[in-house]
Amino acid sequence: MAVLDVLPYPNPFLRRRAQPVETFDAALAEVVRDMEETMADRDGIGLAATQVGIDLRVLILDPYALEGDAGRGKPNLVIINPEVVWESAEKSVGEEGCLSFPGVFIQVERPKKVRIRARDAAGETYEIEGEGLGARAILHEIDHLEGVVMIDHVSHLTRRRALKKHQRNQKALTKESEGD
Repeated sequence: MAVLDVLPYPNPFLRRRAQPVETFDAALAEVVRDMEETMADRDGIGLAATQVGIDLRVLILDPYALEGDAGRGKPNLVIINPEVVWESAEKSVGEEGCLSFPGVFIQVERPKKVRIRARDAAGETYEIEGEGLGARAILHEIDHLEGVVMIDHVSHLTRRRALKKHQRNQKALTKESEGD
């Protein structure tokens, strides 16, 4: 297992539409394990393969996003080739952060509920529904697989502020790593 580098915005790979997974094998299982290790290392609740430079429609989600405290300690959800099959007309605005924008949080409007169809690491098809944080996390990660990032959902002004903060954070991280 390995902790992978999370690509910071504006890495062009974050704008790619990921390729569907067609082979469910040991190599895919290793990708999933590495993504889980990376998400845990970065203390995230979701991670898309494109965020770590892997061109596959794979994402993982901490069950906390769907179940709150009841999800703590449960295995991560492996979501492969996800398709949104339904989303509520009712929307909600909530705070989102992103491992590709460390330290940046913005208010994003999303459907309050969503249902997706996906495959697990063994290739079995299943459906899952998310509400509130669960819906937000699922849709945020699916966006990554489409080459969409959270700042694409906000006004020009909010986007500009978020990018300024992100640039300051990236400069600070660069200085920090040069000091090591």
